[in-house]
Amino acid sequence: MIDAILHSVHVLSITVWIGGMVFAHFFFRPALAQLEAELRVRLMHDVLGRFFHAVLVASLLTLASGVWMLGRVAKQVVQSGGNFEMPLAWTIMAVLGVVMVAIFMHTRFVLFKRLSRAVAMNEWAAGGAVVAQIRTWEWINLGLGVLVLLVMLMS
Repeated sequence: MIDAILHSVHVLSITVWIGGMVFAHFFFRPALAQLEAELRVRLMHDVLGRFFHAVLVASLLTLASGVWMLGRVAKQVVQSGGNFEMPLAWTIMAVLGVVMVAIFMHTRFVLFKRLSRAVAMNEWAAGGAVVAQIRTWEWINLGLGVLVLLVMLMS
């Protein structure tokens, strides 16, 4: 039962995160292109603020559930007299997941802070430049997230 709960939390958290990035990149951002800079940057700031809060929770749940699941498997193997060696696919997923969280933390706590400052000071060009930086890092994270999913599906 606990394994099913952990797995569900893990997969649902990843779904929120990757699904949100897909929505932002392929649907929301292109729709904003027709708006004037002030409205576009303000709206992106408001949406990213909400999304980043959800991703903060999702990323921490993903890390916690992943570590917990690994720990449970390792404990079972060791208790049965075996020697736990993490499968390559799990190692790849764990490493990429940690990299994704690090990128997100930079995006949320450095770049989004700059965006908030630009919006507060009505500096729309500066805000647009920060949104472009955020978009670049989110593209990288989206690619890593898809890679993690492919590794999971192939393992």
